[in-house]
Amino acid sequence: HSSPDESEDQDLISGFLRIVDKFFCALYWYFIILNSSGLGYPDFGSFDCVKDSSSVVEWAQSSEDNPHRPIDHQLSYETEWDMINAVSFRRKVHSHGDGGSNHANDRNKWAFSFNVCDLRSITVKCEGWSYITFRLKDGTALPAIHFHQGGSTAFLDSLRKLVQINESPDDESVLIVSTYSRAFSQSFENLLDDTNYGFVQVCDLQGGIILKFKKDPYTTTLGGFSKVTNYLFDAFRVPELEYHQRPAEEVADLLGEIIPGLEINQQEEPGFEVITRLDLGPRPEVQRRGPVAMEEWAKYQDSEGRITNVPHLKDVIFKGGLCHAVRREAWKFLLGYFPWNSTHEERKLLQKRKTDEYFRMKLQWKSVSEDQEKRNSRLRDYRSLIEKDVNRTDRNNKFYEGLDNPGLILLHDILMTYCMFDFDLGYVQGMSDLLSPILFVMENEVDAFWCFVSFMDEMHENFEEQMQGMKTQLIQLSTLLRLLDLAFWNYLEAQDSGYLYFCFRWLLIRFKRELHFQDVLRFWEVMWTRLPCQNFHLLVCCAILDSEKQKIMDRKYGFNEILKHINELSMKLDIEEILIKSEAICMQIKNCKVYL
Repeated sequence: HSSPDESEDQDLISGFLRIVDKFFCALYWYFIILNSSGLGYPDFGSFDCVKDSSSVVEWAQSSEDNPHRPIDHQLSYETEWDMINAVSFRRKVHSHGDGGSNHANDRNKWAFSFNVCDLRSITVKCEGWSYITFRLKDGTALPAIHFHQGGSTAFLDSLRKLVQINESPDDESVLIVSTYSRAFSQSFENLLDDTNYGFVQVCDLQGGIILKFKKDPYTTTLGGFSKVTNYLFDAFRVPELEYHQRPAEEVADLLGEIIPGLEINQQEEPGFEVITRLDLGPRPEVQRRGPVAMEEWAKYQDSEGRITNVPHLKDVIFKGGLCHAVRREAWKFLLGYFPWNSTHEERKLLQKRKTDEYFRMKLQWKSVSEDQEKRNSRLRDYRSLIEKDVNRTDRNNKFYEGLDNPGLILLHDILMTYCMFDFDLGYVQGMSDLLSPILFVMENEVDAFWCFVSFMDEMHENFEEQMQGMKTQLIQLSTLLRLLDLAFWNYLEAQDSGYLYFCFRWLLIRFKRELHFQDVLRFWEVMWTRLPCQNFHLLVCCAILDSEKQKIMDRKYGFNEILKHINELSMKLDIEEILIKSEAICMQIKNCKVYL
């Protein structure tokens, strides 16, 4: 309920509170085209272009005819609010960026909406039930929203996905909002901008691009996204678009919260800010060792097969990786399929139980008749997508090359069975790239499946509709690079590349398309030790960028050239050199006077 006058408790108007996530609506449309992840292709004629692609919070009065549905929206709702990520939404007239209230008509005159970027604070109070008051950056205090049936906590949790919310040090009932998500969305808008043209019109003008997406979405996603040419860039980016720099005080607040000890001196000159970063000191030298051989691996097992001194074993794996003969057994421990303290007998029983479970799930899709599948569009789409991807996954590898290769059959069957294991996610393009090295090492259908399940537990958010994992990693990577090399970060920011979306493919499938196959095996087993930190792959990104920064800056690469250059690094990277530099960067940060 909304109270137009907070002093009059009796004037409560029933309505619906929603977060319209417009940026991710547009972005996810883009990925439907590219990924075609079992969702089909959109109808461009039904897309309603929105000038401001940031997220909007809106409250609307309930319709008298149907008090349980928002006006003009026949969408699912949870208690009294909706998190909307629909592909299309009705055209609304918003205030001109000032976050003011919107008055639609007499029936809904108390309705309001505002851009989340214009939100300064949220006051949350409880008097029998929770109620929330929004205060905008221009000082406007909107009517209080009363949650008589609960739902306020869930609403705030969804809002946290779009903005950073911290408790005020002066008043625990007040939450301070920092809108770092806006800059992230603006970065993606360089690729997908509808400010002047409208997305539909761009698609109409560049029909060849869309046809290419429809013909081969997989290659276009994992290859083309990181290989944006002048043609593609000019089609989606408006040259006249003014570059908006984040206010200096906003940068100070954000980095001050993320990086303790970071001092930011804001200057009077527009467009300039001097950041006094932490003195990271010299970068230490790092030595790597040879891979763990079978004899050394055996020394870490007791008489019953338990792995002993696990921390030291992980350390030597991190420092040198594994010989290929050891991988089939060791990866099961690194991925969590086998517990480190399990005995030989316990592992045999576990494998027997997991084998039965796997084939029960496999039977589920194998036993579906053609008539059943005709009425199950999701399963039909998953199967079609998997068959296409399997036929083009690592076909230059002997394990998968040739027609009717048994490796391809196993790859197909494992991915289909995973759809039964996690039907909500099903299959999304790129997952075959994550399975391929695991199956190559295991050479066993059941073991490969359960190891893949463990890996997907870690990678799951990368493939979800919201792509929350990708958004978070890109923000973290940008923050990390800014700390490590401010000059380079500023250069990228000046080229509209500060949010590092050219690293998208690196993060999505963990460098699977950037490294030679054997180097992928080495990198993944090092990464799975979780040493020296959980997000070591972000340091790997920084190490690669550190090696390329001089070339990028000396040659004055712009947006297009940076994307092209990064893409052309594929299959030219030295994994040992990268791992040495990544570890050195981590040690450099840890040795800093203020530990990050």
